[in-house]
Formats: sequence, structure tokens, C-alpha cells
Amino acid sequence: MSDNSTFKALSAPKGVPDYVPPGSGTFIRVRDEFARQARLAGYQHIELPVFEDTALFARGVGESTDVVTKEMYTFADRGERSVTLRPEGTAGVMRAVIEHNLDRGYLPVKLNYYGPFFRYERPQAGRYRQLQQVGVEAIGVDDPLLDAEVIALADRCYRAVGLSGFRLELTSLGDHTCRPAYREKLQEFLFKLPLDEETRRRAEINPLRVLDDKRPEVQELTAEAPLMLDHLSGPCREHFETVTGTLDDLGVDYVVNPRMVRGLDYYTKTTFEFVHDGLGAQSGIGGGGRYDGLMAQIGGQDLSGIGFGLGVDRTVLALEAEGVELDGAQRRVDVFGVGMGTEASSRMSLLIDALRAAGVSADMSYGGRGLKGAMKGADRAGARFALVLGERELEAGEVAVKDLAEHTQVTVALSAEAVLAAIR
Repeated sequence: MSDNSTFKALSAPKGVPDYVPPGSGTFIRVRDEFARQARLAGYQHIELPVFEDTALFARGVGESTDVVTKEMYTFADRGERSVTLRPEGTAGVMRAVIEHNLDRGYLPVKLNYYGPFFRYERPQAGRYRQLQQVGVEAIGVDDPLLDAEVIALADRCYRAVGLSGFRLELTSLGDHTCRPAYREKLQEFLFKLPLDEETRRRAEINPLRVLDDKRPEVQELTAEAPLMLDHLSGPCREHFETVTGTLDDLGVDYVVNPRMVRGLDYYTKTTFEFVHDGLGAQSGIGGGGRYDGLMAQIGGQDLSGIGFGLGVDRTVLALEAEGVELDGAQRRVDVFGVGMGTEASSRMSLLIDALRAAGVSADMSYGGRGLKGAMKGADRAGARFALVLGERELEAGEVAVKDLAEHTQVTVALSAEAVLAAIR
């Protein structure tokens, strides 16, 4: 026999967080509430592959982005095909829409998704190599009212979980009618600066990325750079003004940030980010924008779209920073059963099963624990009610129902119907 004590204990990969009870309760509540808000707005769920053909992200996300050049988990499978763990959701959604002809029906196609995404980044608080997001995409209609809906939905998601100390930053990145002329102006400005070789190469491929450089010396050099917001075409300006006007009407607060550049190349027109200053350097908690031209770029129709990705991980951290505790997030079950003795425990297991069948979350004490030890289990489960069944109650055909919040107790008939009436 091998001695297991000689093996070194294993841990999760670097930069990949575990979510374990009781903290996982908050994670699930945030993720599920974001998805619920999306469903309320008519977004249907789509389940995406965790890995895709590498070419999808190279073409869709942009070969000049840090995501593609530095952060993707790319490998060859056994068939020598290059595949990549998904670094973001939009490109995969667009691929699925094209492949399954969803764009041939009523538009816009409104989809939502959630799950893990993967980027090889330097791990730090709020920046993980496996990050969790909830996203939505509205594809097929270029309407500023739809932009406003998507932004307002993201704002509502955060507020629905009790978050309040965030800021919405908003801008427009123009489109094919005004971006080329602006690109020339920006490159003309940048090429006069004493840029290092890598930054100059970035300016040649996508000069907007230089404005996103976080190094203080680069930010100082580009402080007087021309801004896209000052060079919008008439239709793009009208589009942006309609978006901001609608957000005003909806009561959604925002700040126009003309220097904002998102980390993905496909964004056009309306672009936005939610920021929470309580998270330090990794202050972005979610964002998105419009991506006209992306579908055609990966082989589909020339249809526009807009969407967002909200960080579940960072929202959980932001809630902690604000000291917000979600009501019931640590509750494992609503009802916890305690049977005193073999026969009572057996009868309790039938009652618990009947309550579960009626839609009540329920668990019970196992292993023949005494009343005191079993009630500790009820407390650890965060249960609102405890059911106690001893020999006396069993003989009388009754069960004690304890309200653990109100510290009251009633005795009812030993049936699921009677217990349901007592706890509702």
C-alpha cells in the first residue's frame, strides 16, 4: 500500500479562485440575479463552448489587443487544431448566431450567458486567470434606444444586488464614417512623440490602444491627443446624444469619459464601463459597447450589435468593500429537520423529502446526533425553521416547528401539509 502522507497537498492553479461555502452563497446570488434581470428584459439563455477555434478570437477580438497577443490560453488539440479557452463571450455568441441562423429571424436577437472566461494575466486582487462573467448581447438592430436599454439593464443588475458606490463612464468611439479620418489625426499626433518601439508598433496597428496605456509617462505624453468624441460624424453624434438623452430620461447616472478605450478592438459608437473605486487598481466591474461590423468580420451578415459583460468576481469584492451582505446569501436551506432516535429520524427523512417535493429547501441531521448538536447543524445551515421529532411527538403524530428567527414554537400534525401551513 502507498502512504498518502508522502504526497504533497495540491492547490488550485495560480490565479484561479475557489468559491466555497459559505462565501459561495454570495457568488451564486450575484450571478443568478444578474441572469434574472436579463431574462426580465427578454434575453434568452445561450450556453457557449468553453473553447473555440483560435481564429475566432484572433479575428473577432483583434490581433492588436493584449487579450490576443499576451493573455489567451491557446493550445493544439490531438488533431493538431489550434483551440483557445474563451477569453470573452461576444465572439462566441456571434459565431453561434451565425452557425444556427438566429440572425435570420426576428431582430434583435437578445441572448444572455454566464460562466468562466480565461486570460493569462498577472494575478492580483480582482484580476484572475479564470474570471466569472454574466453577459448579454442584442444583435441585428442599430438603434440608440437599444444601447440605452443595455446600459440601463447593467445598471439595474448592480443595484438589484445592493451595490451603489459605482460609476458609469460613457463615450462614443465613432464608426467607419469618422474613425478613419480620426485615426489619421491620432497617428499624426502619436508619431511625433518619443514612443518606445512596442508602443509605436501598437500605434501603427490600432492607435486608440495607445490612449489606453496605463503608464504615467505615456499618459503624460498623450494628454493633448485628439479625442474621438470631438471628431464624430453627424449621425454618430446624433446616435450618442440619443443614448445619453434616454439615459437621462431613465434616471441612469453617468459620466462622459472621452479618453475611455475598452480592451477589445471590435467596439464602435456607444462604449461604456462601470467602475468601483473601492477595488483599487482593478476598479472596472463590468462594461461593454456596440460592435458594428463584428458579425461580418467573422463570416456572417453585416449586422450590428451591442452587449455587456459584468464581472461576478469583482461585484462580490465590491459588495464586500461596501459592507453589503445579501439577505439569505449564507442560507443553505430554509428548513432543518431533527429526529431524535432511529424511528423518529426515519420518519423525519420522509417528511423532509415531502417538503423538498413541495419546493421547500430542506435538510436534516444525520448520524444520531443529540438535540444540542443537531441544532448547531440547523444554525450552520442558516435555516429559518427547525423541525424537531422525538418519541413523544412521534407517538402523538405531531412535530414541533421552531421559528429560529422569532424564537417561537408551534406543534402541528406530522405531515408536509401541516408543516407547509406553519412555515408560510
